[in-house]
Amino acid sequence: MTAYVEIFEVGPRDGLQNEQCQISVVDKISLVNCLSRAGFRRIECASFVSPKRVPQMADSALVLDGIHRDPHVAYAALTPNMRGYRDAVQAGVDEIAVFGSASEGFSRANINATISESLDRFRPVVEAARLADIPVRGYVSCVIECPYEGRVSPDDVADVADRLFAMGCSEISLGDTIGRGTPESITQMLMAVAERIPTEKLAGHYHDTGRRALENIDASLDVGVRIFDTAIGGLGGCPFAPGSAGNVATERVVRHVESHGYVTGLDLLVIDEAAKQASGLRG
Repeated sequence: MTAYVEIFEVGPRDGLQNEQCQISVVDKISLVNCLSRAGFRRIECASFVSPKRVPQMADSALVLDGIHRDPHVAYAALTPNMRGYRDAVQAGVDEIAVFGSASEGFSRANINATISESLDRFRPVVEAARLADIPVRGYVSCVIECPYEGRVSPDDVADVADRLFAMGCSEISLGDTIGRGTPESITQMLMAVAERIPTEKLAGHYHDTGRRALENIDASLDVGVRIFDTAIGGLGGCPFAPGSAGNVATERVVRHVESHGYVTGLDLLVIDEAAKQASGLRG
């Protein structure tokens, strides 16, 4: 059988959060509704963080309330603490995510906490979600390089990933936040993480700053990773990581992996339609 690759769409959240021009709720809902027709299993479309920190995501509850929910799609949201978790549950999310870092410098810049402090904050969120049968995804940022501290050790990445997995996260997304990864460094990092966590529980989240995201996906496929985070139209970047450009574009990744014989189950005509919408939203 042809190998299946899951494309996890993060454009409506990770993609839009860095746009400087405020995007209307109507436009966000329209984008999610379009993506819902493309065949994704999961779409990340909300973030219940402080509106002072990420103003673009302040209307996440309204977005979740307004979208047309496809029963075959799980709609996910970022939740950094118990307050965010409660707001997300009230808004009806199907999956939540907590976000840590393999770099102390980025952890402090992103969530104003050390790595250990951030994991302590996540623990009650993960426990509450598990009791409610809500899947929890764990993000690890700066798995290759940190904008504040430089090179990040693969062992440090593996340690944070392992702690999130042991806490109860069902999947770990490994983020090359500033897009400095190469096939060699990505492979080295993944091999270190795979010594502790099964590869089927790992996802690659590769920003395309260095224009090597597709090569890094190929390297990840060779290791056994079959889940990749992408953003429609290449939207995105991180507001707390200087120099980070957009995520790798969904439409490019789908065409790339399918040209290599993998199956995604996605409708490229709908994806191209969504990419046009995403292009129109850029500030």
